[in-house]
Amino acid sequence: MTLFDGVYPFYLQQRKAFVFDVSTIIVIVVFLTFACSFLLIIPGIRGRARLYWTVRVLLSLVVGVVIVAVQFTGDWETGWVKANTSYKSFSHAVVNADIGLHVGLAGVNITLMGNPVNQVNETINYNEHFAWSFDADYDHSYSEGLEKGLPRPILYVAEKFTMQSPCGVHRQYRISSHYASATLWVAFCTWLISNMLFSMPVLVYGGYMLLVTGAFMIFSLLSFSTVRNSPMCLIRFGTATLHIGYGGSFWLTLAIGLLCFVSGITVVTLHYFNLDLLKTFFDLREDNVEEYQDMTEKVFPTLSLKVGLKGQGTNLS
Repeated sequence: MTLFDGVYPFYLQQRKAFVFDVSTIIVIVVFLTFACSFLLIIPGIRGRARLYWTVRVLLSLVVGVVIVAVQFTGDWETGWVKANTSYKSFSHAVVNADIGLHVGLAGVNITLMGNPVNQVNETINYNEHFAWSFDADYDHSYSEGLEKGLPRPILYVAEKFTMQSPCGVHRQYRISSHYASATLWVAFCTWLISNMLFSMPVLVYGGYMLLVTGAFMIFSLLSFSTVRNSPMCLIRFGTATLHIGYGGSFWLTLAIGLLCFVSGITVVTLHYFNLDLLKTFFDLREDNVEEYQDMTEKVFPTLSLKVGLKGQGTNLS
């Protein structure tokens, strides 16, 4: 092992994109496959029902892919700063670089990109991931970064999130991210249930489950936002300070959660005030009603009994 300017050289290691990784790409590809499969069969649907089916299926797939994909993205919180900073430990070399901090549910990504990229006879373009999920050891990842000789700005930012750091934010971020992830998985389950209910003539219950899906997505945002209860240490590089704020994944989850609320309220409102329009949108023609009802009685006998009693009461009145 040789020295370069009095310090150990950097070791090669696997790096992870701060927004997209392999898991995110796999999720997107799976949902795109479902969307393409539907587009292949859409020409077989006649009339205006083709438009209704397209809107329903694509909106549902968008909700599903967002719920799953944001579990693996790395931009729930993000921040950038441009600064002149020392590049290596035990060296007086100073570089001008963009330093980025990207917080996800599974950990943090820290990026370092030189301006220009080639400085001090090296290519300054780093992106390092430090995981804090319950099956990972953040402090061990930080220790490995020290052994590999990562640039000083990356280690300086990563040290703020260690358990031994005076900042004391590691536990808060780890627990908040864990519960946010768990709540999103519950939202994914309720999304699946809502799709099953929409496939049967119990549309109002599908609307209720959409409301539950939106509620759990909002709960995940509230869980993650509790990290703001702990004061964040200042991350300074000379006179410049790195500030972080909510990123794209946070706002995307909020938008889809609100979309679920609006869709659920619309379905429930139409059920009570304009049921014919709701049935038209879900392509529940009269010749299919009896078939759907027979299937519902087999799957949900108690629910069918309640619907039948309600119908008898309406006739008596």
